[in-house]
Amino acid sequence: MFRDTSSCNTYNYGDALYWDARYIQEGGSFDWYQRYSALRPFVRNYFPTSSRVLMVGCGNAVMSEDMVKDGYEDIMNIDISSVAIEMMKRKHVNTPQLKYMQMDVRDMSIFPDESFDGVLDKGTLDSLMCGTDAPVSTSQMLGEVSRLLKPGGIYMLITYGDPRVRMPHLNKPVYNWKIMLYIIPRPGFKKRDGDSSSTRPSLEPIPTTENGLLPTDFILEDPDSHFIYICKKLDETELITNVL
Repeated sequence: MFRDTSSCNTYNYGDALYWDARYIQEGGSFDWYQRYSALRPFVRNYFPTSSRVLMVGCGNAVMSEDMVKDGYEDIMNIDISSVAIEMMKRKHVNTPQLKYMQMDVRDMSIFPDESFDGVLDKGTLDSLMCGTDAPVSTSQMLGEVSRLLKPGGIYMLITYGDPRVRMPHLNKPVYNWKIMLYIIPRPGFKKRDGDSSSTRPSLEPIPTTENGLLPTDFILEDPDSHFIYICKKLDETELITNVL
């Protein structure tokens, strides 16, 4: 329930030293899981281009750069690796829409409450869940994300974790989130007929059970699909309605 041991290896993905060494060795840029082109329908649907967005665990990905090209005006990028942050600061020194800060997602106290309209997470929660202190780290991060979101704001989590392993962490009353689920195939996935999966993703959420799980008869077209959790922070009116 707490640590994705089946999907982790011997590396501690929650360790800054690991990431510093990796970015020094690899350089360049790399996007985990999905590129912006595949995620764009979801991002545009839930984040207006005027949103103040927090990109957690930005690494050296081009996701934020692609969002700016698509009209986004204010993206704060944070990462635990000082190497990645310095690299991206140099790369985007002339892009005022992109800001970079070295920071641990488990403690983002430099930002006041309700600082952001949206938080984007592409693999960062997954990294923490491969760490040795996964239960504590996960709670710390999600608590901070909830604190930083404005009422009505969205936490968009792109992850390999299906609802059995993610909903116990996400679906806690303390976060005040209403959660919707989408599923998209991994890049380059080919259907059984051999055709590459290029169908426009549906913006209709996947029906889930009362506990937020997939129905028992649900079949994944791609067994290695990525899951997109849309966690909307309820405002006071929605909270009252939700209780009633």
